Amino acid sequence: MKIISWNVNGIRAVLKKGFHDFVAKEKPDIICIQETKAHPDQVDTIMHDYPHHYWHSAKRKGYSGTAIFSKIEPLSVIYGDGPMNDDEGRVITLEFKDYYLVTVYTPNSKRELERLDYRQEWDNNFLKFLKTLEKKKPVVFCGDLNVAHKEIDIARPKTNTRSAGFTEEERKGFDNFVNADFIDTFREFNKEPENYTWWSYMFKARERNVGWRIDYFCISKVLKKQLKGAFILPKVMGSDHCPVGIEIK
Repeated sequence: MKIISWNVNGIRAVLKKGFHDFVAKEKPDIICIQETKAHPDQVDTIMHDYPHHYWHSAKRKGYSGTAIFSKIEPLSVIYGDGPMNDDEGRVITLEFKDYYLVTVYTPNSKRELERLDYRQEWDNNFLKFLKTLEKKKPVVFCGDLNVAHKEIDIARPKTNTRSAGFTEEERKGFDNFVNADFIDTFREFNKEPENYTWWSYMFKARERNVGWRIDYFCISKVLKKQLKGAFILPKVMGSDHCPVGIEIK
């Protein structure tokens, strides 16, 4: 089973930038999308190999939103993880036979950290949601978590300690996932620096690989033996983020 996650920074835009070619090349079984910035009636997806489409769009037009395209029909679908973010379309959960698959677009704390308190509350709420799911079966969750967990995950750690996405509070939020027995799948296979998933559009950051690793696949510890691989695809263009993925038995 190959699953890919990608913050596309606008699905209507990325569809014009080779999205279908990317899907045809990679052939994932399931594609999880964040920051769709669209409602399904605004998008001509034409993805015949993926008959099962699930959208959770924000009420605010052109903002946030998630989607999942799957070749496999799930047993059930959950939109949102509670009242905090339903209006922003940030979470979709598909239930399969052996696990839940959750895609998430975590709120950004914003430039002046004006949303940091909300972000901390949101992280706590999301973790409770994951652990509630886990009482029934294991969980795979993926998406833009809007945090570089460790210094290895960011090109300029020393100058970003109070930048949104690298504050002590947000990094502790990710610690809480790890302490709750969720595994950062990429680091199971790759311990090297300079592996990033997001780059600013300014100052030729992507060309210089001055980036952040803020997009993840995490799994319940019980699934570790089924994990066959985890990867980042930094050469795939079309967004300021690149796709990430796992292969799981």
